[in-house]
This record gives sequence, C-alpha cells and structure tokens, in this order.
Amino acid sequence: MTGQIPLLTLAQAEPAAHQWRRTATLRRALITVVILAQTLVATYFMLWILPYHGSTYVELGMVVTFAILFAWISVGFWIGVLGFYYRRRGGDPLSLLNQHSEVTLCSTPLARTAIVMPIYHETVERCFGGIKTLYRSLERTGQLHHFDFYILSDSRDPDVWLREQTAWTSLCAELGADNRLFYRRRTLNLNYKSGNVADFLRRWGRLYDYMVVVDADSLMEGRTLVRMVQLMQRHPQVGILQSSPTLMNGQSLFARVQQFANQLYGPLFTTGLAAIQLGDAAFWGHNAIIRVHAFSGHCGLRKLPGWGLFRGPVMSHDFAEAAYMGRSGYEVWLEPALTGSYEESPPTLVDELGRDRRWAKGNMQHLWLMLRSKRLRFAHRMAFLNGIMAYLASPLWLCFLILTTIETTRLTLWPIDYFPDRHQLFPLWPEWHPEWAIGLVGTTLALLFLPKFLAVADALLSGRARDFGGGFKLQKSVFLEIIISALLAPIRMLSHTHYVLEALLNRALSWAGQNRSLETSWRAAFLNQAPGTLIALSWSSFAWWLDPMFFLWSLPVAMPLILAAPTSVILSRTQLGLDAREGGWLLIPEETRGSRLLDDLNPPLSLPGEALHESAFEGAVLHPYLNAIHRHLARPRSGKARRAHLDELCGKCLELGPDYLDRREKSLLAQDSISLERLHQQAWRAPEDSPWRRLIDEHDLSRRPVHQSRPDAARSQRSHRSPAPAQ
Repeated sequence: MTGQIPLLTLAQAEPAAHQWRRTATLRRALITVVILAQTLVATYFMLWILPYHGSTYVELGMVVTFAILFAWISVGFWIGVLGFYYRRRGGDPLSLLNQHSEVTLCSTPLARTAIVMPIYHETVERCFGGIKTLYRSLERTGQLHHFDFYILSDSRDPDVWLREQTAWTSLCAELGADNRLFYRRRTLNLNYKSGNVADFLRRWGRLYDYMVVVDADSLMEGRTLVRMVQLMQRHPQVGILQSSPTLMNGQSLFARVQQFANQLYGPLFTTGLAAIQLGDAAFWGHNAIIRVHAFSGHCGLRKLPGWGLFRGPVMSHDFAEAAYMGRSGYEVWLEPALTGSYEESPPTLVDELGRDRRWAKGNMQHLWLMLRSKRLRFAHRMAFLNGIMAYLASPLWLCFLILTTIETTRLTLWPIDYFPDRHQLFPLWPEWHPEWAIGLVGTTLALLFLPKFLAVADALLSGRARDFGGGFKLQKSVFLEIIISALLAPIRMLSHTHYVLEALLNRALSWAGQNRSLETSWRAAFLNQAPGTLIALSWSSFAWWLDPMFFLWSLPVAMPLILAAPTSVILSRTQLGLDAREGGWLLIPEETRGSRLLDDLNPPLSLPGEALHESAFEGAVLHPYLNAIHRHLARPRSGKARRAHLDELCGKCLELGPDYLDRREKSLLAQDSISLERLHQQAWRAPEDSPWRRLIDEHDLSRRPVHQSRPDAARSQRSHRSPAPAQ
C-alpha cells in the first residue's frame, strides 16, 4: 500500500501473535477460575443466609440473580486489580507501545491518513472547533502533510447544515486548508454512522492507508495521532488500534464528576482490560486508527435477518466491526498508554440517559451476533456479552429487589411454611445467619469500592495525585464522587431497565444530535424522573408498613429515586461545576497543568454573519457573503417538474416569509443555486410590507458594511469540496 514500509511482514508477525495468544489464554483462564470460585463461595453463603436455603422458587430466583450480579461485579474488581498490578510494573510488556523504543518509533515514516468526523445535528461551533484544534496540534508536530480531514455530515435540518457549510468555508480560509479539509453531506441517510463511514470508504478510501475516526466531541493531540500511525506501520497485522480516551472540558457538576472518575479510575480499568484482551480488544467507535483496506474488505455490516429487534441495520456497529476484523485474521488492540486522547461527557444526567437509551438497544442487538455469527473469536463474543451485561445488570438488580420484597412480605405476613415441598417427609426449619449476611454485604462492597481505593493508591504512589490538586484534594474529591455515584446508581438502574424492555419490544427511537451544554430544567427533570419517584415512594411506604427494619434496608435505593429530580437539576448546573473547580474539588490534570488543546478549543469558533440572523436559512438568503458561499456549494436542479416545484416554493417563501416553509422545503431551496440567487436578489428588492424587508430592518442589514462579501473565495471553496480523484 501507499506509504507502507516492510518493517514487519505478516509471516514474521506470526510468532509474536502466537506468544500473545498463549499469554492471553493463560490470563483469561486464571481470571475466569478466580471469578467462578469467588462467585461459588458467595452463592453458597447467600444460599445459607436465606431462611429456606433456596428451597422455594422465590429464594431460588434470588440466588440465581445474586450469582449473576456477583460474578458481574467480580469481573470489574479483578480487571481493576490486574490494572493496578501492571501499572505498578510500568505497564504490560506485551502492549504494542512497550514493544518499541522511542527512537525506533520516531524513526518510523508515516503513511497517508484520513481523520474522519461523522456528524449529525451536532453543535457546529464545537465540532468544527475540535477539527481546528486537531489541525493546529498536528501542524505543531511538523507531520501535517500526511493527514487529511473529512467532515461527514448526515444533518437534515437546513439551519444546521447551512451553518456547517459556513463553518467549513471559514475554517478552510483561516487555516489555509483548502486542499486538506473536506466537507461532504449525504443526501440519503442509510445505516446511521456506520453507513456514513462506509460511504466515505467507497468514495475516497483507496487514497489512504489509515483512517482515524473521531466523534464531534473528540480531541486528540497531534503527537498521539502520529504515534498511532507509527504503531500501525510497525504492526501490519493490526487492523484497529484503539486509544483510551479520557473525559475533559466538563463544565456542569455532573460532567465534572464523570470526568474526574474517568481520569482517576479509568487508567486502572483500561490497563487491566487491555492485559486480558491483548489483540482481541474491542473498537469503541471513535479515537481509534483503522487499517483502511482491511476494514473495507472485512467489516461491512449486513442487516440482521431476524425478527423485531434483531432485524434491520446494526445500531452499535463498533463491537461488531472489531469482531469481524478479528474473524478475518487481523488483530484489534487497546493501548491505554496512548495519552492525549479525549472526549467529553454529556453535561446532564438526562442527556446521559438519552444516550444510554440508544446504546441499550444497540447492545441488545448483539445477542444475535454473539449467538448466530460464525467464526467469531471467543474473546469478541465475550465483548458482546460484556456490552449486553452493561445494561442487562440493571433489570437483574431490580428483579433481585422485587424478589427480596416478596420474600420479606411472605415471612412477615404469612405463617411459616415448614413443608415448602409437598413431597418432603420432614419439616424444614427456617434459619437465619445475620453474621453471614453482614459478611456477604461487606464482601460485595469491597468488590465495588476497593478498585477505587487502588486507583487512589496508584495516583499517590506514581505522583499523579499532584495532577488532581494534591493528596488532600484528591481524597475529598473521591469522597464526593462516591456519594454522587451512590445517588445516581438507582436512577440508572431503573432507567436502564426501562430501556432494555423497550429494546426487547423493539420500540422505535429517534436519531438526534447530543446536547453538549444546556442545563436541565425543573420541569424536564420532574417529567423524566416522575415514574421512578412514584415507584420509590410506593415501595418505601410499603416497606415502612411491613417492617421498619425492611424500610431502613430499602432507603439506599429508594431515597436516590425519590430525590432523582432535584439531583438531576443540581448536577446539571454549570455554575456549581465552576464553583467546585474554584474550590479545588474534582480537579483533573488538564486543569492543574494546563492544556494546549483546551486553550485552542476555547473560545469557540465564530461564524461570519452569525449574529445578524436568527436562522441559518435567513442568513443564506439575505447576507451577501453567506449567500455566495451556499450558492456556489449548491447545484442547479434540473428537470421541468422539479424546477416548477422549486419556483413555486420560491414564490411562497418570498411572499409569506421563511416561517411558512417546513424543514424539507427550506432544504430543497438551499440545495438549489438558482433558487438561492433568486431569493437573495428579490428579498433585497422586496416592498416595505414584505416579511423579508422586516427582517432586513430588524437586523439593520442595510446599514451594515458587508466587508466579507467574497464570492470568488466561495467559488474557490466549491472547487475543493472533495479530493479531485473522487469528483
């Protein structure tokens, strides 16, 4: 391939592959044995804690759900322990980054790489500001000439995609990137994000050795991108190299809690996960580099052929693409030591749960892929199971609570049944072992919280505590994070249960861009959390009536649900997040050390003529510079019937104003260069009582100097909207 160097042939890579596969098998077997043994012991204790020792259907259900949940949290515990072990040793010796010296990697030549950002109704200033930040960072490495940038839009709202075109044109002019920064908007949205990337590969994939997929909220340092290309050059058997993005740039209190937890605890878990997966890692959909020819040849996603949920396009495509890459013989690696890879957290709990609603449905689809796909590696089937359990654990937890309530009610209100099995010859005497129950609860809490304390120990031992404001500020932030996480856990449990049921019933979901900055209103919070609050109030009232001790047992779950609405509102407040930062709470390294990426990202990108119009469509019609841009990016629509329809829409728009057009009609006009030119000319000649004349007077456009009216510059941008070979 272009730019590929014979550093290591696939034949030479075979012994290395056998080595890591043997080690991976040993590590996975060891951790599986430990988890199963631990779960069996805990289940045995649970069995003997119950009055009838699992002899009733209710108790049997409790034991089964407990065993699954205990094994699930045990997996997380041992991954954290393994991560702590390897971090204290200086990293996993088998990781790709530890296989090469700094000198060797720096001497590795690069290859042509595309940085691809699929977007859909995203905040224009943020995603284009992120591209600008990536561009500047790569420019500082001196390796910019190896990279091109593609913004792949699926936006349908003309007030969004017209602003995207304006931002792209302005950014090209600011960076001098006419032949390096490209924008393309699909007119037909097929298969969501994966379809968008597939369309890019069909058009321009042959021009590149690698592509780096980033999200609208992604940030990556230029040196990290260069290092990822160098690692791919050194390892031709690697199809996907996934970095470990950390959260940053959070403003609300909710986002700051999430990013603090991610930056403190994340390195332990990603290091442990990478040590178990090795070359059978998962792809997370962004902040990863992909070998283009391998991805194009082996990772196409067919529609699911089943029924209901298991029919149609694969929604969570990333895990499936990693599994197909592994099936084709290529390796997928997670490299936790690749620093300088970032993303942003949803700013509010409502937004996080909205995102989880889509992810839950996509992950539930993986049941079909896990069970029905042929020749997948066992590790990738387990990755599917891991993603499924991320949401299925919530309904299991809820089932355990329901069964516990039924068992308590039966023991309190009904006489003891000494013969639960009608065929038994001797009575079964109920037994209680409160000391065993306390021990089991303590063990469960240790599995949940000990990895967090190991992360604190790792930060203190490695000196990273300074990056979180010092040891004292770190510990008080951990205490606050644990409290907030405990408040959020029951809310997430109930919401995820709802989403799993929706997914299994194949409820339709809307596809929309994510909120990156808005706070949660009290009305939205109460509407969103009302069902959970009512359920918790009913449950805790029943528990109080049934048994005061059972009421106290229910409070850790019921109280967070009762307080869910105010919790959601308070955590969404940006001012509280800023106050926490000023007080030294929840600090992250980029805030204590400073970050060039954040400095480049803020303030956000400003667009020409933005302040003059309430909508981008109005600006495209009235503002001479914006009209020139969009007119030259549009194409004249041919066909007698289509032309007549567009002329009719133009007349309607000029007579009644833009408010009388729907989104589709505005899009049709904005995509036609003839209509844009006609609208611009006649809007400025409109009579005094015209809605367009009122808009001109309202914004005082006739008195403003139009210093940015540069049709020639816009025409130049039109010629560079895509690489020449693809036109």
